[in-house]
Amino acid sequence: MKLRARLRSISFQLLVGVVSLEVLSLLLFAWVMVRKQHEEIISRVEQRLVHQANIAAFEAEEALDDRRPDLVGLSVDIMAKSPSVASSIVTDADGKILFAANNTADKPVEENLRDQELTQMRRVTGDTPVVFSTGPNEWESVAAIHHEGRLYGYAWVHSDRVWDNQQLDLMLHSAVVFGIIWIAASIVLVLAMARSITRPLGVLHDGTQALMQTPETPTNFPLPVLVHNEIGDLIEAFNRMVASIEEQRAGLSDTLSLLDSMLANAPIGFAFFDRHARFVRVNRIFAEMTEGTMSRHLGRTLAEVLPEAAAAQLKTTIERVFEEDRPIRDIELSGAGTAWNWTWIANAYPIRTLQQQVRWVGLIVLDATDRKRSEEALRKTEKLAATGRLAASIAHEINNPLEAITNLLYLMSNHAGLQEPALGWVQMAEHEVKRVAEITQQTLRFYRQSTQAARAKLSELVDSVLSLHQVRLQHRGIHVEKRYDPEMDLHCFAGEIRQVFANLIGNAIDSMPDGGRLIVRARRTTDIRNPERDGILFTVADTGSGIAPEARKHIFEAFFTTKEVTGTGLGLWVSSEIIAKHEGSIRVRSRQRLKDHSDPGNVHSGTVFELFLPDVYLAKKVGAETQPVEAVG
Repeated sequence: MKLRARLRSISFQLLVGVVSLEVLSLLLFAWVMVRKQHEEIISRVEQRLVHQANIAAFEAEEALDDRRPDLVGLSVDIMAKSPSVASSIVTDADGKILFAANNTADKPVEENLRDQELTQMRRVTGDTPVVFSTGPNEWESVAAIHHEGRLYGYAWVHSDRVWDNQQLDLMLHSAVVFGIIWIAASIVLVLAMARSITRPLGVLHDGTQALMQTPETPTNFPLPVLVHNEIGDLIEAFNRMVASIEEQRAGLSDTLSLLDSMLANAPIGFAFFDRHARFVRVNRIFAEMTEGTMSRHLGRTLAEVLPEAAAAQLKTTIERVFEEDRPIRDIELSGAGTAWNWTWIANAYPIRTLQQQVRWVGLIVLDATDRKRSEEALRKTEKLAATGRLAASIAHEINNPLEAITNLLYLMSNHAGLQEPALGWVQMAEHEVKRVAEITQQTLRFYRQSTQAARAKLSELVDSVLSLHQVRLQHRGIHVEKRYDPEMDLHCFAGEIRQVFANLIGNAIDSMPDGGRLIVRARRTTDIRNPERDGILFTVADTGSGIAPEARKHIFEAFFTTKEVTGTGLGLWVSSEIIAKHEGSIRVRSRQRLKDHSDPGNVHSGTVFELFLPDVYLAKKVGAETQPVEAVG
């Protein structure tokens, strides 16, 4: 990897490029110079051979003129000693060799001229020598020798190309040495120039890598400006760009923080979907509405999170928004949760990118469960109120004929002189009529509330509630245990306290459909929170199915109920308001029935409500603030 990085570096590429260019330039220069030098050598060889042939011919003529033919051989030997001469020969006019000498002793002298040389000999005219080539790199010259006005013979000089080649090799060696020195100097220069380029580029590269690795906290900026050229200007521009990005990121981060805070803490649910109806993001409220976590939604489809019907309806809506590119409002969704049924009102809208293309679909979800439940509870409450008014009206109207019947039965039993068994029947009818009258009075007491607090017997309040539920108690096989003093009284609003007892006892009966025990207990004690206050601790305990821990946290909230069909969710909430009005407190303990216990009366399940009411009620004006109810689970 490092070798590959080095091969791709600017220094290596610049070095290879410059060296390659210089090598090619030197090779071209050497080729031109060798060619030029070769031409010059050939020209010099021709000139030298002409000159040497003239000298050899002149010396031979001088020796012949002096009648010293032996000196001809000496001049031939002297000529052969020249470093540029390979051999020197003197022949007669017919080409017979008279004198011959070689530059090297180990090379024998040819005995006869070659045909090519004989041909060139005939070209010699006058005193002008003839230069010719007899083979590759072989040159020689021939000049005529005259004595006493006639042709005596010819002087031959063969060029020694070793000397000429040495001159050429010397020039090439010099050129190679110069090229090596030039290339080495160029390499040093290129490395120095490359360092001046790559060093600031390395700083810029390291800064870019640092910005990519830690974009949020660029600690290595601004980058140092090492050179004052175009690269330095580039680094300065990069520093300005990073500063601008950091400034924009800071503003964008603040904006995103505000948006995230709004998204996370908005009291409505937000969800975002892609084209496959998969969750891209949700806020905390939406996650709580779907009884999951925020991370659980990401990448999942609607069918994996919501009920089938709601998921199908919502998926169709999202697809319509993608296709039509317009928002769709007021979509009502419903489903069942772990504690109760829910109802949502959703609004879907398109989210466009810079290219004005719908990339996501946003969903705003408002939980309308409480509103639906409130409407339903209001309808039920109105029905109950109308039923109460009707019952009170009927009870009031029944009072008059009941009174007449009671009087008639009294007259029949005392003045008609009836005998048995008719007298027993009349007394039995009189007893039943009294029961009807008592039920009528109790019904009127529930409807007609007192406007002022007064002392009331606790036994009358509780017994009236138990007598109303007597049929249900007997039908379900519930055994009632009463543990309180019949003469115990309390300063309170009797009608409101009777309503509290009715709610607690009614809920206890509902929790024991298969029978059980209902314990009603009351005793005088002091307030746990304020020992100086005396009052009555009232306890309603049952051996029913118990209350789930998650539901126990909400039982005193308005419209919360675990009885979806028959419950309004107002009983315990109204009771808590009445207890707060009386400056009391209420505590609840509960244990759910174990699956391995089928006995309705097993002691491992049930609910206990403990209600403390102070004996002296501090009257307050209607609408005054009250202390919150203490509810302990």
